[in-house]
Amino acid sequence: MEKKNNIWGKWLYWFVFAVAVIAVYKTLDNFKDITNWIKGILDVLMPFIVGIFISYILYIPCKKIENIYSKSKFKLIRKRARGISVFTVYLIALILLTLAIQFIVPTLATSITDLANNLVGYYNNTMENFNNIPEDSILRKIDINKIAESLSNIKIEEFINLETIMEYAKGALGIATGIFDFFVSLIVSVYVLIERTQILQFIKKLSNVIFKEKTYNVIGKYFNNTNAVFFKFLSSQLLDAIIVGILTSIAMMILGVKYAILLGFLIGLSNLIPYFGAIVGIGITIIITIFTGGITQAIWLAVVVIILQQIDANIINPKIVGDSLKISPLLVIFAVTVGGAYFGMFGMFLAVPIFTVLKIFIEDYIEYKNTTKIVEKNRK
Repeated sequence: MEKKNNIWGKWLYWFVFAVAVIAVYKTLDNFKDITNWIKGILDVLMPFIVGIFISYILYIPCKKIENIYSKSKFKLIRKRARGISVFTVYLIALILLTLAIQFIVPTLATSITDLANNLVGYYNNTMENFNNIPEDSILRKIDINKIAESLSNIKIEEFINLETIMEYAKGALGIATGIFDFFVSLIVSVYVLIERTQILQFIKKLSNVIFKEKTYNVIGKYFNNTNAVFFKFLSSQLLDAIIVGILTSIAMMILGVKYAILLGFLIGLSNLIPYFGAIVGIGITIIITIFTGGITQAIWLAVVVIILQQIDANIINPKIVGDSLKISPLLVIFAVTVGGAYFGMFGMFLAVPIFTVLKIFIEDYIEYKNTTKIVEKNRK
């Protein structure tokens, strides 16, 4: 009887193994369909994801303001401390946004419009300056004529046709949908901030019912670690981007670079993406400066911006971020590449903290297995 059970056990093992192999094969075979399906779900849930993201960023200021209101002498304010704190944070955010729209956005819009209108003139001046460079200059070795010829062969008719008009219409519809999704995200973020205690209690109760106590404690530990990594990364990257944007804008103003605020904003925005972002932002800034201010100004700009980036990388960013993200540059580049390939700019931005959390899981798993092996060896 025991022998018969062993035979059935072996057959069951091989059957489960075969089903697992087929499942893995079908998953890899239809990997593109699976990723498209996941993207479709994410598109539907995106307003809720963005809303949770907004509430996540605003959680700390909300909590601090709520603590102040909860100590108020007035009973009504103490009783409604959470709701009033959420209202206060969004009011401050609205004031800052209004100031940005009133002072920063017009400057950026004017710079973009002026750059677009004068781009042909900047191009012609650059070509004229290049032609005046001495024949023995190293810059003469760059075949600029071929580049100019390829640019001049571009026909506007190739870009303006029925198909592109339809694309513009889809883009306009996408903007309208995006505005609606943004308002949905704001509403979601408000409710998440107000009901955050109930949401967390529900998740804890559900986890406690589903999992054993040991598993529940492990989940709680990794939830706290993940939360710490994400909040530290997101808040520090945003703050670092603002500081870098302001510093580079001031430096470019001193150098007399045209569109200094626009280019500083571009570098600050691109700085949100680790490693790649800074390179792309600086590259675009140098190219624009070559057209608007000449090669000499572009070289000075490159020197100053690279020095500022080094100060940021070695002093400012470590002070802000701290030692929370102990992750190698190779893994960062891999994470940003994979995140950008599958989920665009949003994926590039969130790839680093996600891979950091995965790294923590893997390292803890390796440590657990090594400890288990040592214990078993000592028992023998």
